[in-house]
Amino acid sequence: KTMGSIDQPPAILGGLIGAALVGTFLGVLLAYAFAEPLGNRLKQIIDQDGQIYHVAKQIIVGTLNGHPMPVIIEAARVSISHDNQPSFSEVFDGLRGK
Repeated sequence: KTMGSIDQPPAILGGLIGAALVGTFLGVLLAYAFAEPLGNRLKQIIDQDGQIYHVAKQIIVGTLNGHPMPVIIEAARVSISHDNQPSFSEVFDGLRGK
């Protein structure tokens, strides 16, 4: 709209240029202040939710390859992020049914 009005007087053209600059600034501000943090948080949630599928895949593949179950479970345990990773004794007690 601004470039199509280049033949207008400076007062009108100044308002159009100002509106274009405000729109550009607002778009950049929203992209960096809202869209990027939201996208990063959604990626973090997806990565956390996807860990269970990675662990299940490791258990299935290990079982199909004929590895011993304690080795499979330990390999799956160490693939979990450290925030959610159970200790070795917790897993061992779970295997023993305690």
